[in-house]
Amino acid sequence: MHRQSSKDRSSKLLLAIASWMALTAVSAAKGPREGSPESHPSQSTYFQRKGFESIFDGKTLAGWRSIPADRASDWKVEQGVLISVGSKTGLAYLVFDQELTDFELRLSYRLPGNGNTGVEIRAQVDPSGKRPLVGYHADLGHIGIGSNVLGAWDLHFAERPEPGAHRGKHLTIHPDGTTDVRDLPSPLQVSQIRDRDWNDVRVVAKGTDFKFYINGRLASRLTDNAKQARLDRGLIGLQIHDHGARADFKDIFLKRIK
Repeated sequence: MHRQSSKDRSSKLLLAIASWMALTAVSAAKGPREGSPESHPSQSTYFQRKGFESIFDGKTLAGWRSIPADRASDWKVEQGVLISVGSKTGLAYLVFDQELTDFELRLSYRLPGNGNTGVEIRAQVDPSGKRPLVGYHADLGHIGIGSNVLGAWDLHFAERPEPGAHRGKHLTIHPDGTTDVRDLPSPLQVSQIRDRDWNDVRVVAKGTDFKFYINGRLASRLTDNAKQARLDRGLIGLQIHDHGARADFKDIFLKRIK
């Protein structure tokens, strides 16, 4: 039986290494493989290309303020995450300090434990003092909290009825104040929400129509055609609900429609 000399084995090894290096160079020249993380722009770049602006810098609370003001200590930033922990029972908000009309909002949220949070839109200070704010509320909570909270639209008002659009429903409020509720086609299911992990929220406010998405699926929809006390502009507010409750937010992007 013929045995390869050490010189032959060394030559073949060197040839294999040279071939591998040549293939690597060709691959690098072609750029990253389609579908790999390197082939896609960063999330920030992607949203900017789509007309969004980042409204949370990941380092400070610049551009945001606490309502009530004495709950400011409930909010802090750590490693790019906006963390809220309720210091007492009762509602508190961190609001983006610009009034808006029509817009699209994107963010990610996480509830490490049980709790209730959400995003208030077209929010204004409650003149009755019943709550810190009045507005339309895209409601979030832990898995199992119920379809009237997680993925639902709540109405927070001082001087008008407050029907809600439960998860999976489209609530329409007519000019005379009467309402009807319809089922959404192919709505968000609870199984599509990641428990105690990051989930993506999309809120679209356009005219009298409000859509609330979680992880790309429509969770609920609200159309408010009421003639009285309808809110056409206001603030965006992130909510913390009760003492000891925690909610985390990150990657907050805004697109102004008008």
